[in-house]
Amino acid sequence: MSRTCLVVDDSKVIRKVARHILETLDFEVDEAGDGREALDRCSHAVPDVVLLDWNMPVMSGIEFLRELRSSDVTPRPKVVFCTTENGTAHIKAALDAGADEYVMKPFDRDTLASKLQFVGLA
Repeated sequence: MSRTCLVVDDSKVIRKVARHILETLDFEVDEAGDGREALDRCSHAVPDVVLLDWNMPVMSGIEFLRELRSSDVTPRPKVVFCTTENGTAHIKAALDAGADEYVMKPFDRDTLASKLQFVGLA
C-alpha cells in the first residue's frame, strides 16, 4: 500500500519541488496552499504525513497544526514542519504544537528522506 503525503505551502514552486521528491520516494501526493485548505483535505482523507510550511496566508502552519491536533482526525498523521526559521524558539513551538519533526528549507531529497525515515515512514 502506498503512503500519502499532503504538502502544505503557499509557494507553488515549493509544492512542486516537494511533490517531485516525495514521488521519487513512492508517496502519493496531495497539495494545499494554506492551513485552512489543508484542514479540509485532512477531513476528507487523512494523509500518512503532512509536510507543513510555517508562514502562510489564511491560516499559518502552527495554527493548522494546533487545529489538527485538537481535532478528532484519525489516524493522527505525522507532521514534518518545513521552515526557513531556524530559531530554537520556532522549532520548540512547532514540536510543542505537535510536530513530529522539522526540516529546513531549502531541503533536498536526502534530507527529506531521512526526516521521513525518522518519523517511521521511509
